[in-house]
Amino acid sequence: MSGETVLIAEDDAAIRTVVARALSRQGYNVQATSIASSLWRWIVAGEGDVVITDVGLPDENSLDLLPRIKQLRPDLPIIVMSARNTLLTAVRATERGAFEYLPKPFDITSLLAAVQRSLERRNHRRLRADTPQLPEEQLPIIGRAPAMQEIYRIIARLTGTDLTVLIAGESGTGKELVAKALHDFGKRKNGPFVAVNMAAIPRELIESELFGHEKGSFTGASAKRAGRFEQAEGGTLFLDEIGDMPLEAQTRLLRVLQQGEFIPVGGNQPVKANVRIVAASHRNLQQMVGQGLFREDLFYRLNVVPLRLPALRERLDDIPALAQHFLAKANEEGLALKTLDPDAIRRLKTHSWPGNVRELENLVRRLAVLYSEDVIGESVIEAELVEIQKTAPGDAVDPASESLAGAVARHVDRYFSSYDGDLPPPGVYARVLEDFERPLISRALQATRGNQLRAADILGLNRNTLRKKIRELDIHIVRSP
Repeated sequence: MSGETVLIAEDDAAIRTVVARALSRQGYNVQATSIASSLWRWIVAGEGDVVITDVGLPDENSLDLLPRIKQLRPDLPIIVMSARNTLLTAVRATERGAFEYLPKPFDITSLLAAVQRSLERRNHRRLRADTPQLPEEQLPIIGRAPAMQEIYRIIARLTGTDLTVLIAGESGTGKELVAKALHDFGKRKNGPFVAVNMAAIPRELIESELFGHEKGSFTGASAKRAGRFEQAEGGTLFLDEIGDMPLEAQTRLLRVLQQGEFIPVGGNQPVKANVRIVAASHRNLQQMVGQGLFREDLFYRLNVVPLRLPALRERLDDIPALAQHFLAKANEEGLALKTLDPDAIRRLKTHSWPGNVRELENLVRRLAVLYSEDVIGESVIEAELVEIQKTAPGDAVDPASESLAGAVARHVDRYFSSYDGDLPPPGVYARVLEDFERPLISRALQATRGNQLRAADILGLNRNTLRKKIRELDIHIVRSP
């Protein structure tokens, strides 16, 4: 190192000491304080090459200090840390000029890497978006679990861009909410947000739905109609369940993405496509490419910024906040305000949530409508979850006593039954293996705090095999000290 000076503002003495020692060992000069006023004096005096600051300082919120720092010293990189791990904190830190945002607890290696990057790119062009200042209770996404932090950071990084985003995640994880957040916090927020579910459109009407049609272009086309691309002009077009798009429609979509224009069905004049594309699917599109079910060139056109949403079982600590949010929402709609006691919350955390956040929301709405108690207890939750098991496909099974083979058998049965007597598309074997492998590998990595060597040993896999699986399954690794 060349002896650059790092300014640290952190109220927690233990964290301040750990960070200062780690930086000193890397050859940096360090000046540390617990208050914002001292940090500001150093900055006014021209000291420091990079700043590391916590959001919550005793005398001032450092997010309020950021604009003054950037105005006085626009080239001074600022790394923001916070235990208030919300999307709004990440976005505000980025919009006010932070080079990097790190949620607590953070990996010291990640912090050191961020310091090095900031110094190497001191003249970087900061990302900025005219972000609406929403109250925290109106945030579009709920959750502070580690699995959600990377989602917030990516959204914050994308606010000033028009890059195409491909969102992966199981049904019910909130893919449309994330797409809407990308729109609402982005450059095109004043334009329309148009969502279209590709799985809900009959095959023969997909091109008309997307690109519109001229009068008389086909039987039933009694008038000219604008398609979704035209409706989304100047805004965002969200293509949900893109994996259900037929190959012939994929070819047409690829042409639009390549050429930036489309021709309505029955028309002959091209129309410019001025939209930002956000796509989503619960299917593994890369696997579908290998099976010949999805165009490889379209996949890479869409997969500019990949974003995988965690299943609810990967973020169980968010269940209390999510349940409270849905109860408050029900109250706003005229239902009596309910609360959940601690035992009820604990029982919710033991459920497997195959329907993810959507399943939790449906359950909470039933609680608000069907029960007169102001405080919902564990017995009510237990009764509702038992009822869910009764109405689910297959026989009701106690999750605590069910064997792994039994759970897999029920999953496969539900999968085949979902096609209402038709056969599912080719590739069932690979899809079921993926459904099994992802949670198994994710849990092993969680148990080993992101240590791949230890996780490979627990799983009985070669380390290179584990790395390949992590890459193929797009598993996000959350490292913790």
